[in-house]
Amino acid sequence: MNHDPAAPSSASTSTPESASESEPASGSAKAAAAAAEPDVESGLRERKKERTRKLLREGAAALFAEHGFAGTTVADIAACANVSERTFFRYFDSKEALLLPDSVDLFAYVEAELARRPPQEEPLDAVCNALISAVAPFAASSLTALTHSVAIAGDERVVAAQLVQLFAEFENRLTLIVLDRLPADTPEADLRAGVIAGAALSAVRAVLRTQRRRRANGTFTDTPPSVLLLEAFGMLKQIGSAAP
Repeated sequence: MNHDPAAPSSASTSTPESASESEPASGSAKAAAAAAEPDVESGLRERKKERTRKLLREGAAALFAEHGFAGTTVADIAACANVSERTFFRYFDSKEALLLPDSVDLFAYVEAELARRPPQEEPLDAVCNALISAVAPFAASSLTALTHSVAIAGDERVVAAQLVQLFAEFENRLTLIVLDRLPADTPEADLRAGVIAGAALSAVRAVLRTQRRRRANGTFTDTPPSVLLLEAFGMLKQIGSAAP
C-alpha cells in the first residue's frame, strides 16, 4: 500500500502550540521560586542572628564563671563570640543585660514543656518538672549569668528591678496555664493557680539568690542548678504537706 507523503507522521512531535502551553507552568514555577528566595534568605539571616545571640550569652556566662562579672569586659565577650564590639551592641545594650535571662526563649520553652506534661499529673508537680526540664538547655547562658552579682550597686538595682518585672510577667503567664490544667470544679481555681505558679517561681528565685550569695562569700560549689532546683521543689512540697 502506498502512503501519502503529505500525511502526518504517526510519531508525535512537539508543536509550537504544545511548547507554548508548557511555558506558563514553567514561568509560574520560576516566579514561585523567585518569591521563595527572600523567605529563604530571611530565614538564614534570622538563624544567624539567633546563633550570634546564643554565642554571646554562652561566652559571657563562661567568662563570668572564670573571671567574675567585674573582670569581664564587653570586648572579652565579643571576642569570645568572634564578633566586634559594635556587633555586640546590636544585640545587647550593656554587659549587665546579659545577667537577665533570654526570657522569650526560656519562658516559651517552659510553657511548651508544661503543655507536654500528663494531664493527670498534680499541677504543682507538672510546673516543677517543666521548670527543671528548662535547666539543661539554658544552663550555659541565662541560668549561669543569673548567679553573678553586679559590681556597681546602682547597676545591681537596675538589673534586680528588671528581673523582678520579668518574673512577674512570667508568673502571670504561668498562672493562666496552670488554671487551664485545673479541673473545672476546683474551688477558688484562679487563686490556687496563682499560688502554684508563685510558689514554684519563688523556689527558682531562692536557688538563684542562694547561688549568688554563695559565689559572693566564697562558698559556691559546682552543684548543678538542676540538683539545687530539685531540692528546692522537694522543700516546697514538704512545706505544703506539713500538718498545720
